[in-house]
Amino acid sequence: MNNNKREIEENTKDSKNVGKLFFFIVIGFFVLVILRFFYVSNFHHANGVNLRQKVEQLYAKRTEVKAKRGTIYDANKQVIAEDTTTYSVYVVLSKQARTYDGKPAYLKDSDKDKAAKVLSENLGASYSQIRKTLSPKDPNIYQVELGSEGKNISLETKKRIEAANISGIEFTPSQARLYPNGTFASHLIGIAESENNKLVGIMGLEKQYNKDLSGKNGVKSEQTDGQGTKLPWTSSVAKKVKNGDNIYTTLDSHLQNYLENLLTKAQETYKPKSINAVLMNAKTGEIIAASQRPTFNAQTKVGINSAWTNNLTESTYEPGSCMKIFLMAAAINSGIYNPNATFESGKYNIDGAYVYDWKRSGWGTLTYRQAFIRSSNVGMAHLEQQMGAKRWLRYLKSFGFLKAVNSPGLGNEAKGYIGYEYPIDQANTAYGQSIDVTVMQMMQGLTAIANNGTMVQPRFIKKIVDPNSGKTVYKSKKKVVGHPITASTAKQVRSMMQDVITDKDGTGQAYKIDGYDIGVKTGTAQIANSTGSGYLTGEKNYIFSVAGIAPLNDPKYVLYITMQQPETFGSEGSATKMLATIFNPMMKQTLQDDTTGENDSSTNKVPNVEGLSVETAQKELQKTNADVIVCGNGVKIDKQSVAEGQTVLSGSKIILVTNGTKTIPDLTGWSRNDVKTLADMLGIKVHFDGSGFVKSQSISANTVVKKDQQLNIALQ
Repeated sequence: MNNNKREIEENTKDSKNVGKLFFFIVIGFFVLVILRFFYVSNFHHANGVNLRQKVEQLYAKRTEVKAKRGTIYDANKQVIAEDTTTYSVYVVLSKQARTYDGKPAYLKDSDKDKAAKVLSENLGASYSQIRKTLSPKDPNIYQVELGSEGKNISLETKKRIEAANISGIEFTPSQARLYPNGTFASHLIGIAESENNKLVGIMGLEKQYNKDLSGKNGVKSEQTDGQGTKLPWTSSVAKKVKNGDNIYTTLDSHLQNYLENLLTKAQETYKPKSINAVLMNAKTGEIIAASQRPTFNAQTKVGINSAWTNNLTESTYEPGSCMKIFLMAAAINSGIYNPNATFESGKYNIDGAYVYDWKRSGWGTLTYRQAFIRSSNVGMAHLEQQMGAKRWLRYLKSFGFLKAVNSPGLGNEAKGYIGYEYPIDQANTAYGQSIDVTVMQMMQGLTAIANNGTMVQPRFIKKIVDPNSGKTVYKSKKKVVGHPITASTAKQVRSMMQDVITDKDGTGQAYKIDGYDIGVKTGTAQIANSTGSGYLTGEKNYIFSVAGIAPLNDPKYVLYITMQQPETFGSEGSATKMLATIFNPMMKQTLQDDTTGENDSSTNKVPNVEGLSVETAQKELQKTNADVIVCGNGVKIDKQSVAEGQTVLSGSKIILVTNGTKTIPDLTGWSRNDVKTLADMLGIKVHFDGSGFVKSQSISANTVVKKDQQLNIALQ
């Protein structure tokens, strides 16, 4: 009994000890948990891991802010190239596609006919082809694309498709470049295309200044919780976006577009292998207009596969008789030229090799002045021989030949070539054979003739502006690159160039422009055959050219045109008259613009005409030399497109809207920007197809329009 009692007491004691031990273990565990919690909550570390950093990483929100690519402008701040957004269409077909609230997000079978109709009308694609694409043989295809027609569509086109309200038609946005003028100095401006959703310049100015135009993307970074609320102990970190620099060129849009139209017409009429044309301000070196054929439309890319080379800088050719300008200048400047000295024309024997005139029988005995007027190869060869090969070569180099022009923005340049080993080769260079040049080298050399001996570098960029600060980071200046001849020499050469037009025996009589004193030199250069041993034969297998300077009393403009191997001379019947269809209207338009003060903006300030009668407003605006367009049948002016105090160029449009019913004018030849301005003023919608200038309009001229009415414009 006592033994049993003792055992019970011992067991009870053991139980109490175990209970105490368990109690202290539990208390210790909780103490450790509390201490651990305290440590983690205060020091944000566990097992060597920074918990705060992990949370921040988990909910870090990092957004890249895209930089805007710089805009390229003409000399008058008109846009040549700018950023835009284009869209690609795709159509979801899978019936598994649903919206967040369970509604169908695919193209229903019952909507396929309607979808094909809407897409074909807005994308310019075949209805049957799109309808076929929307019904693929494989029923498991999730979505389909619509080929090239469904890519790079405009915002306007996207909105029209969306207006049909068809489920399953979706769009993918992408950064793109807008070239509103289409074909516009395309090789000089170049193009930028999207690579990995970033615009990259691949040609022309877009490529040469890609880094400046691109800018630098910004970054916005912050930490949030699961609901997107910013964590209180964190701070936002941002790297400011730097938009690309804006580039202002020396091009005049008015004259550039005029030149493009002239070259297109010439290409269609004469079908040459190539045409090059450059208009430059000889006093400053600014390139006012420049283009070539073949070319391409920078917006649509039509023609680009056959026109990658910039012929104005990268291609070399024998310049033919236009080189006689520089030979005559060298002969006069070196003192060997005697206007009364004579020679026998027709042919000239140099060490057993012959130089021939273009008229093989010649013109008998000529003076050297007559040699220039009649474009005698023999006369120029005589002068070269008298001058000596070394001295003539020095003059060629002093005029800038055989080396790159090196003007910023012009890109890759050829240096040219000369064959100068034998006396006959040396003589040939006097009239533009055995020497290869570039168009820009010719332009640079011609400035010495126009500027009384001072030669200036051609330039294409006027200035570069940082849009982030508004500061001008680069500004081009007139750059004198040499003084190869004296002022007296330059004046004598210009006088001879005038005789080429005015003399009864001159080769350039077709280039006469009534009311203006102009000097020219024509050229007809042979083309080497594919074997390299001799030249092509046939009356059209030449590079025909003309170099002109005007006005002669105070030279300012140089216009140089070349045309290679036309298939026909057309109704003009000769190469000279053929080139005159480009040269004459281009030079005349340039001189007219200059005479009317196109570049003197101080005389073209726009007054406020709102509230005035239509007649009074028109009289007031006549002082600006602008093209005033009145829209409406009211008696007073309600709106004007150009604000008071702004300046306009002669010939540019000022649109006036009256207080009466609104009418639409004839828009043929209008620019996209002018049409958009008109549409905004009239309160109507406008849709553009194509690029360039207005070819046709859906609302006839003088028709009354209503607010929100749709105007469809075809550009070309």
